[in-house]
Amino acid sequence: MRVLFWGTSAFAVPSLRALSGEGFEVVGVVTQPDRAVGRSRSRLVAPPLKEAALEEGCTPILQPEKPRGPEFLEELRALEPDISVVISYGHILRKEIIDLPAMGTINVHASLLPALRGAAPIQAAIRDGFVETGVSVMRMVLALDAGPVILQARTPIAEDETYGELHLRLSEVGALALIEALTLIGLGKAEEEPQAESRATYATKIDRAATRVNWSDGCGAVARHIRAYDPTPGAVTTLNGGDVKLFGAVAVEDITGEPGEVLRVDSDAVVVACDAGAVGFTDVQPAGKKRMTAGDWGRGRGIKPGDRLA
Repeated sequence: MRVLFWGTSAFAVPSLRALSGEGFEVVGVVTQPDRAVGRSRSRLVAPPLKEAALEEGCTPILQPEKPRGPEFLEELRALEPDISVVISYGHILRKEIIDLPAMGTINVHASLLPALRGAAPIQAAIRDGFVETGVSVMRMVLALDAGPVILQARTPIAEDETYGELHLRLSEVGALALIEALTLIGLGKAEEEPQAESRATYATKIDRAATRVNWSDGCGAVARHIRAYDPTPGAVTTLNGGDVKLFGAVAVEDITGEPGEVLRVDSDAVVVACDAGAVGFTDVQPAGKKRMTAGDWGRGRGIKPGDRLA
């Protein structure tokens, strides 16, 4: 089976490596352009998927600014793919792109559809207190994450699991599910189940406002909120007018105070009161500084008991 692979982020990397290892013929990789980084914007950084494609010898690598236009379409036709696989690519594909391969286009999405369609399903699952999530391999259609589901793989969410940990784990689960789905498609045994639109929910793209901590929530909700954005982009609070990112959160139910009040500054954690209970966090990143332990922050007089986070 000749596979055209689309993706950008690290979430797609295990799937590309799995395809190469299982003997599928990757006829090309489509990813986003290299981006300038740093204060001077003078250094170009390749997407994680491009680096993996080069390591696996998957060429050609196409990097259009936007995946459209007659010339780009002809480049894809020349690759003669049997099927396209799209994982965390970051652009909406037009119908002529989706329909180009003889077997169409499939997508690996990090939720149990129709729950949590959209850009940030892993963060939403942790933040909203899901005890289970997974990946869905679906037929791609023009509507957002709405195509019929070919296969799903389920996994529990640990009580203390962060976005970074669950992201990594689901990327591996997704790779295994992709191989199984492609095998079923190749054998003509894939069964496609339409999604129930009445049960669809959405996980929208994360902006800075979404990451801000609300200390008036209960300790469980606040701890989940911090873990949902750990390690990136980081849950944000404010101390003395400056923003601080928080990491490594644990709910503490047997202590109380005014929401946002710093109750303890220990060698291994800072404990802050919520509406009910408190939350301890192990690491911080004040604005303009590197990430540090909460203990170092306290020893450096960055925070003390009685301070108020907002």
